[in-house]
Amino acid sequence: MKKILAIAVLGFGMLFGLNPQTASVEKLTAIKGVGEVKAKAIVAYRKKHKLKTKEDLMQVPGIGEVIAQNILKDVLNGEKSSKPSKKSAKKKTTKAKKSAKDKMSKAKEEAKDSKKDATKKASKAKESAKEKKDSMKKKAKDLKKKMKDTKKKKDKKAA
Repeated sequence: MKKILAIAVLGFGMLFGLNPQTASVEKLTAIKGVGEVKAKAIVAYRKKHKLKTKEDLMQVPGIGEVIAQNILKDVLNGEKSSKPSKKSAKKKTTKAKKSAKDKMSKAKEEAKDSKKDATKKASKAKESAKEKKDSMKKKAKDLKKKMKDTKKKKDKKAA
């Protein structure tokens, strides 16, 4: 009965957690209590033997009951489990959505401000161009008047 339960626990752990039969050295070293030396020992051991149960893992030199349990439960360094709970996953999703909305709102606000600035600049440029045009018209008008006055003076002198 204990063996059946152990196999069921291991199967469940392998289904949802870290699989010691296929895990890389990097994934194994992330487990609490497993360093690079123990991870390499597991990899070397599994080349000749199958790792199906906690007892199989305990046959690897340097692996005791606690580390075997950590491997099967996928207990990471400084964490309880590498699998986030549904609640924490939902919180992360909600936070990500809120963050995305905030970023989108900020981008829209910046776009509005940028559009306002561009509109102001365009308006100032248009106003400046109109002032220059008016100034040029006035100068042209003054020059025409001066020319008429000069022509009148010439005509008076000639007469």
